[in-house]
Amino acid sequence: MTPAKSTRVPRGVWILGFVSMLMDTSSEMIHSVLPMFLVSGLGLPVVSVGLIEGLADATTQITKAFSGAVSDRLGKRKLLAVLGYGLAAASKPIFPLSTGFVSVLSARLMDRFGKGIRGAPRDALVADMVEDGGHGAAFGLRQALDSIGAVAGPLAAVAVMALTADNFRITMWVAVLPAILCVVLLIKGVEERAVSKIEGAAAHPLRPRDWMALGRPFWIFAAVAFTLSLPRFSEAFMLLRAQGLGLREDFVPLVFVVMNIVYALVSFPAGRLSDRVGRRALIAIGFAVLLVADVVLALAPSPALVFLGAVIWGLHMGLTQGVLSAIVADVAPARLRATAFGLFNMAIGFAALFGSLAAGEIWDHIGPAYAFWAGAVVMALALGLYFVSPLKKT
Repeated sequence: MTPAKSTRVPRGVWILGFVSMLMDTSSEMIHSVLPMFLVSGLGLPVVSVGLIEGLADATTQITKAFSGAVSDRLGKRKLLAVLGYGLAAASKPIFPLSTGFVSVLSARLMDRFGKGIRGAPRDALVADMVEDGGHGAAFGLRQALDSIGAVAGPLAAVAVMALTADNFRITMWVAVLPAILCVVLLIKGVEERAVSKIEGAAAHPLRPRDWMALGRPFWIFAAVAFTLSLPRFSEAFMLLRAQGLGLREDFVPLVFVVMNIVYALVSFPAGRLSDRVGRRALIAIGFAVLLVADVVLALAPSPALVFLGAVIWGLHMGLTQGVLSAIVADVAPARLRATAFGLFNMAIGFAALFGSLAAGEIWDHIGPAYAFWAGAVVMALALGLYFVSPLKKT
């Protein structure tokens, strides 16, 4: 994890960034209206939002563990990335056709299963394209373009909702188009670099000896990241907070817009900075910023402060998400990079599941503000553990 001078970001990383941007445009169009669709449209309790989002995130991360290992076994990245993006695109029409909890959950799980299949191979593709010392800039750029999609998606949702008198289903139908374009761009525009496949039975993609070969620095970092990610529950709760404080339904997706504008603006500079000065301090600052966001959202008396909380939450994401991926690329052996990304994301996926379920239960039984207060308290404890962890010594 020793910082080095940044290098020029290759063309392939840019294209993968635009692929992510298109899919995120589609996903966030749906995600930005889905909590209201569930609660207002289908009459489901808020805990159902936490359950769906937690299971969805866990599905993504668990799948990444297997897809990453299979990618390393086969020496193939692009094939699995195309399969994953294709599955996610195929899930999009199910959302506007949904009539209840089961159908929405099925669509969300299919979407996130596709994300899980593509995530680790795509991240390994990025790492394979970049020389050591430039991972922060590369992952920061990909994350920044992904976040631009996360801005475009909610903006498009706001426009369609305004034009259709808050019609959730039409908004979700429009989201199908960028998902299709994403798959076409990936197939036509990305060339895969040859990597050596790992000899052995691909039928057993998760072998303990490969896990051990990832090394102590990787496992220490995965444990630390798991702890820090426990209080980072789904951003969907911000949308419900804004709606509960009186923001009109057709304006609620703007919360995501604000968050992702900050996310997009911060990700690339944060990644480049981490290449030059190191990554550990940025991680600590970034998660401390999330604690501040939780406090603001807990105290918010009006939608205006929810937007402020979204700004701070976006700053947290920009400071941490690309840098976390860069650390994985730094500490993992090159031949096991996809396996490392998969296992790492599985760990933080379980953290997201526990956090989202807990937040939903607290929201329903105690109150919205207490869900964010709980996140702040747990984050303070997690930061305390971070500062005494062996990570700083690796």
